[in-house]
Amino acid sequence: MRAVLRTVNRVFLGLVGLILLALGGSVLAVGLGVSAPSWWIHDGKHDVLLSNAERTRWREDGWWWPVVIAALAVLLLFALWRLVAVLRRRRLAEVLVDTGDGEGALVRGRALENVLTQEADHIDGVDGAQAHLKGGHSTPEAHVRLALEPHVDPGTALNDFTTGALTHARTSAGLASLPAEVRLKGVKHGAERVS
Repeated sequence: MRAVLRTVNRVFLGLVGLILLALGGSVLAVGLGVSAPSWWIHDGKHDVLLSNAERTRWREDGWWWPVVIAALAVLLLFALWRLVAVLRRRRLAEVLVDTGDGEGALVRGRALENVLTQEADHIDGVDGAQAHLKGGHSTPEAHVRLALEPHVDPGTALNDFTTGALTHARTSAGLASLPAEVRLKGVKHGAERVS
């Protein structure tokens, strides 16, 4: 689902960018003296974007300017929200691994997440797991969700995860520490019949 949303987002942004580029380029071309077609909104080099008649058309109507300002404010807030969402990284892309020779190597964050998830899935009583890495390249933090079956003791499952999957990930990446936030959730199950 995320891949579809990412594709839709990129196509939408690409189309908006192409439309704005075409409009801006055409206005610049007309401003530099290129002759415009008869149906184009600008006639020539000294034409203005909005004439006096267009600018003052709804001056007497009290609703016009508040609606324009509100619409522009909503567009600005939406654009700022999208900018923050694009710039903020939710996941750690790479983890710096000390190779012992002073150079270091980069391991993809998704690869380490997949290993954590797969190893956590094999713990007895864990019905599903999800792992995400956040933080810095040399100081990653694991955020893990474990879905536990009804018969499992949460303390035992947490101990198995920290001594197994988490320790393996920390030692294989050569990290001094790998702090983790683990959220446990019980799997929904039907009522059992007692006779």
